[in-house]
Amino acid sequence: MSADTEAKLSLVQEHIRAFADFPHKGILFRDICPILKAPAALTAVTDLFEDHVRRSFPQVDLIVGLDARGFLFGPLLAQRLGVGFVLVRKKGKLPGNTVSVAYDLEYGKAEAEIQEDAVVPGQKIVLIDDLLATGGTLYAACELMKKQQAEILGCLVVIELKDLKGVDKLKAHSVFSLVQY
Repeated sequence: MSADTEAKLSLVQEHIRAFADFPHKGILFRDICPILKAPAALTAVTDLFEDHVRRSFPQVDLIVGLDARGFLFGPLLAQRLGVGFVLVRKKGKLPGNTVSVAYDLEYGKAEAEIQEDAVVPGQKIVLIDDLLATGGTLYAACELMKKQQAEILGCLVVIELKDLKGVDKLKAHSVFSLVQY
């Protein structure tokens, strides 16, 4: 790893806050808001993702961001790569014809959806979100991309909570995380 990459990763880590007992007692919440407030940290995140995608996936058609924090990092990365950006939203938030998939949460069920014409068969996509915990949301987004017959190149997250083993749910896809706890 180059000194520049290490410096960028260190800057990102410095801008992640921890909040005990949020949103529930016993949870240590990792907050990315300070990254968004610090232009150098946000640039570091974008640089690190861009370097990884250019090195690992030379041909990308779309960046697919997950509701809602994938919307913060995804458009910046897409712009850098010169490709489009597509939204995966919670059910009922997108106009027009949509495709959806249901998935389990720790406390119930949810549905994710994408506009029917957002991704065409064969497009090479990279998914992006802020956090990988149990993997349910990212797994659902991958299932949506399969329904659209897209080629999933990989998944990007700022933070991976290793103890929750979300990556196990995504075994069929490569997952790149900047910071692991």
